[in-house]
Amino acid sequence: MNALALERVTKTFGGRPVIHETSLTVEKGERLALIGPSGSGKSTLLRMILGLVVPETGSVRVGDVAVTPATARAVRRSVGYVIQDGGLFPHLTARDNVTLVARLGGDLSPVRLANRVRELAEVVRLDDARLDRYPRQLSGGERQRVGLMRALVLDPSLLVLDEPLGALDPIVRASLQEDLRNVFEAFGKSVLVVTHDMAEAAYLAGTIAVMRDGAVLQRGTMKELVDAPAHPFVAEFLGAQRSLTEALR
Repeated sequence: MNALALERVTKTFGGRPVIHETSLTVEKGERLALIGPSGSGKSTLLRMILGLVVPETGSVRVGDVAVTPATARAVRRSVGYVIQDGGLFPHLTARDNVTLVARLGGDLSPVRLANRVRELAEVVRLDDARLDRYPRQLSGGERQRVGLMRALVLDPSLLVLDEPLGALDPIVRASLQEDLRNVFEAFGKSVLVVTHDMAEAAYLAGTIAVMRDGAVLQRGTMKELVDAPAHPFVAEFLGAQRSLTEALR
């Protein structure tokens, strides 16, 4: 069974096509990176997965559950979602941010929840004492680690990361890239990570899907994309990424 399956989904906004009969799957235990320029439709696909946007045609499934307005809330509880800067509630401590959904839903006993938080803090390399601070008292990297803990606390079937490291400086970003990969391996999660950085995509995921103008143009390993680009844009995009990387050295 796939952890995620979008089948021939379409969407228009204001009469303008945004997603064109696009299909995308993440197999159980697979790590897939979705990459493409701004406006390519990546965010709309993510919103479809979370049930925030309803496709006009096609279907979205998370595990064996079809994502519909009726099931969207339950689906969101089964998906761990990480965004830039953690997306934390500023009036709650980091610990309360991590445990909020579990406490509201009564999913774990207080003892089990406390044990889960300690386990996750160790895995993401965050000092437990930092969890009693508010987001404004934490660094960008620490906020992102808290956001990752919150996404993992209920042991989701699918982990979705939307440009999770885009707002961080290069040194912190490199450290968190390593931590993310270690977390993926430690928990064996099915992962969909959206990024604009090809090097980051290759580091975090085994498979890469390149998207442009509302369609997935090619999917494969980095080697497959480089050796046999299926579309001129794929070759152009890879070339531009390499040129930028070399210019920044």
